[in-house]
Amino acid sequence: MKIYTYKGQRNLAGRRILEARETLHLSQRQMAAKLQVKEVMLDKKALSRIERQERFLSDFELLIIAEVLDVDVIWLLTGRGKGPDERPGQ
Repeated sequence: MKIYTYKGQRNLAGRRILEARETLHLSQRQMAAKLQVKEVMLDKKALSRIERQERFLSDFELLIIAEVLDVDVIWLLTGRGKGPDERPGQ
């Protein structure tokens, strides 16, 4: 199996996942727990590797991460759309 990277990174969303998680004042452990409740079995270490863009993301992981962070999947991928600063009450 060939390992693909884009500009040396294994995902596009990691930095924005970190940004949104910190905006919500969630620790990696808290975020992992929220994902596990939704049957996405990521632990703190996996989430850390995603945020550092060292781990690939599956489509279902990306979808549930966006749901937990209350941001658009498109924002996670591109920075356009509803991000953490556009949440109601912010």
